[in-house]
Amino acid sequence: MKGGVNSMGNFIDTLLAWMNNTHLPQQIKDVDYMGLFTNPWFLVPFLGLLGYLLYKQAFKDLIIVLLFVAVWFVSGMDYMQTLVVDGEVQVSKILPVIYGGAVTLAFVIYMLFGGSD
Repeated sequence: MKGGVNSMGNFIDTLLAWMNNTHLPQQIKDVDYMGLFTNPWFLVPFLGLLGYLLYKQAFKDLIIVLLFVAVWFVSGMDYMQTLVVDGEVQVSKILPVIYGGAVTLAFVIYMLFGGSD
């Protein structure tokens, strides 16, 4: 096995450095949710997509779209802003996020590839 744990640590360090350089957490925190969901340039196509999915009775696709919106909403919450304090990941706070992400991903995979139509 080439690399192993050390390469994973380097990957995480690179990812955290990228997030700090792009100010991604601050950008997510600064999103104006009320402005976005009252903007007709966003709202009309989004509601059109939801209406189309309901009309076609594509409930799997509708659930997946709503899950992505929920993940996007949760990523901007104050709890997510406290996952990294002074450059250190708070393990006690990140474990529920990892488990929630794994369950969400498993559910999306099940919706896409498992079950019956």
